[in-house]
Amino acid sequence: MAHGAHRSPFLPPHPDLTLARDCEQCLGWGTVVTRDGDHELCHLCQLDPADDQGAATSGP
Repeated sequence: MAHGAHRSPFLPPHPDLTLARDCEQCLGWGTVVTRDGDHELCHLCQLDPADDQGAATSGP
């Protein structure tokens, strides 16, 4: 019996590649790989909707 790779129950995040185009952190991919091997959205070029509200309320 042939065994294939197990599919992860979690899908990788879907980055906005337009935002990632010139990013030096993720090299245009929009995601970075953590030390645990997980894919996360790039913190420099991808906007997180949860962080978006915090940025609007925090100020100098």
